[in-house]
Amino acid sequence: MSDIEKLLGLIDGADRIVFFGGAGVSTESGIPDFRSEAGLYNAKKVFGRSPEGIISHTFFLHDPDTFFHYYKTQMIFPGAEPNDAHKALAKLEASGKNIKIVTQNIDGLHQMAGSKEVYELHGSIHRNYCIKCGAKYDLDYVLDEKNCVDPDGETTYVPYCSL
Repeated sequence: MSDIEKLLGLIDGADRIVFFGGAGVSTESGIPDFRSEAGLYNAKKVFGRSPEGIISHTFFLHDPDTFFHYYKTQMIFPGAEPNDAHKALAKLEASGKNIKIVTQNIDGLHQMAGSKEVYELHGSIHRNYCIKCGAKYDLDYVLDEKNCVDPDGETTYVPYCSL
């Protein structure tokens, strides 16, 4: 019996399934992972910093303009579509399997494929909020340049709260 046949047998006989995934699930959709040779963490320094440092919370608070520049140009792929892995997991759920997806990904591709039981460990690019007042914003708002003008009228990469 092949490994694939064993896996299919386990899935078929399971009452509950938990799928834990990360960046490797979305690479087939054209989204780079973090740790492979071509991954984001192995990229050359950007703005004099490592990519891992730029996406940290501390860096975000210290230099939001550089953070958002990197976020918008290196981490958001608005044209990405669910791949066969996302679709297979959604199909399992739609067939009645009790499946929960735990993902480190922020791309929302599991939900785009139709999965409902998705737990995002690192949040989502599709749900953003103002750290001062808590107002919620979608990805379109974050990406829209007209929302990136600071209180002094300067254009920036940081989306500003409309409230």
